[in-house]
Amino acid sequence: MTYVGHSTPAPSRDGETSLPERAEGRAGIRDVVAAYVGLTKPRVIELLLLTTVPVMFFAARGVPDLWLVVATVVGGTLSAGSASAYNCVYDRDIDEQMRRTRRRALPRHIVSPAAALLFATVLAITSTLVLGFFVNWLSAGLSLGANAFYVFVYTMLLKRRTTQNIVWGGLAGCFPALIGWTAVTNELAWTPVILFLVVFFWTPPHTWALALRYREDYANVDVPMLPVVKPAAEVGRQIVLYSWVMVATSLLLWPVADTGLFYPICAAVLGAVFLVEAHRMWSRAKQSDVLADIKPMRLFHNSNLYLSLLFVAVAVDPLITFGG
Repeated sequence: MTYVGHSTPAPSRDGETSLPERAEGRAGIRDVVAAYVGLTKPRVIELLLLTTVPVMFFAARGVPDLWLVVATVVGGTLSAGSASAYNCVYDRDIDEQMRRTRRRALPRHIVSPAAALLFATVLAITSTLVLGFFVNWLSAGLSLGANAFYVFVYTMLLKRRTTQNIVWGGLAGCFPALIGWTAVTNELAWTPVILFLVVFFWTPPHTWALALRYREDYANVDVPMLPVVKPAAEVGRQIVLYSWVMVATSLLLWPVADTGLFYPICAAVLGAVFLVEAHRMWSRAKQSDVLADIKPMRLFHNSNLYLSLLFVAVAVDPLITFGG
């Protein structure tokens, strides 16, 4: 595997280089704060929390303790931010070359690798202590395990070596479903495992749709995402397969967790909409390999909406079924 160095800055869309207008030592306080926040990848954190809090409602069969939710959200945010910051440190060479990532703090040299590494470590330690002391140590252990898995297994071992990188590496993003449950119950059960698997099967269609959009970027930095090594039609076929398994798994929650009718109705409708879009993208990919014809970002945005609304249904169902 060839690793891309830091010697040549990548050009931006307007023809300028991705090097910062101001070096780290001359950056303003607001720039530096924004850079550190950016290291945590806030949009990823939002998605992870969206699969944590609803599960807490479901585990509590109603509204969970507010302070428990706050402690879990704070701890989970710090943990996810730590994992993302570690990822930014390790991937700073390829981030500098990719259009999607070259405006991050490390490629722009607003934050040094050493400072980012220290920042990530402080977040990891703090998140573990917050979850351990204010939630429970089972949740803290799961969070720390997810962090380590994302950094060592996905980022360092799988991402640059196999097309299955996001399939198995995506396991780290499934842990919030377990953490939300254990935060309330302090034990594991089949219900959060099913939600864990929903996120697991959701991750490949979600990520491969985005990777199709940026497949040239991944190819240029030798990251073997599936859309880089396989034609779009094959990517579309695998997206459809994972999508069907994802929807079937989501419906399995109904009998296993004894939900009310609200959840399975929502899961069925949302799943049908997602499957229609997945099949449409596959059909377009079989007819053309041109990105503009495939329109993968339609499925990507649809996948975000699907997961968001599905977990909202997870939270609302016990409020309706058990009357809050």
